[in-house]
Amino acid sequence: MHSLNGSSTHPADAVVSDSGLPDREAVADKLAALGEAEMGYLRLLLDNPKQDENLFAGIELYLNRASAGRFLHTIKLEKTGEWLGNAAPARLQIRLMEIAKSSHHPAFQAFRTGVVRSGGLERAYPKAR
Repeated sequence: MHSLNGSSTHPADAVVSDSGLPDREAVADKLAALGEAEMGYLRLLLDNPKQDENLFAGIELYLNRASAGRFLHTIKLEKTGEWLGNAAPARLQIRLMEIAKSSHHPAFQAFRTGVVRSGGLERAYPKAR
């Protein structure tokens, strides 16, 4: 279905920006739901370096939404951080930790706990002997 200006109005098309890449809202929504289908979708984003900026913007939006929420779901935030830490390739680990440390709000702290628990940063950059 298309609108009069020729753009698509199908709900599934709302997850991509004009550039064809998923926008930050789509990424944040996938993180908020984080079921098997969302994990598969996010794994594809994690594997594509062209998606990195939108991915990190989506993670920040997800955490900002959690910070502004009425209830803080720390266990869910920890699990999301742990899943991302385990799923993200080495090239993303430092930036993932930077986002996790970017605020002292309890939502970011819970997310950081999960990222640290995943051990992704240590796997990507092992300590020298």
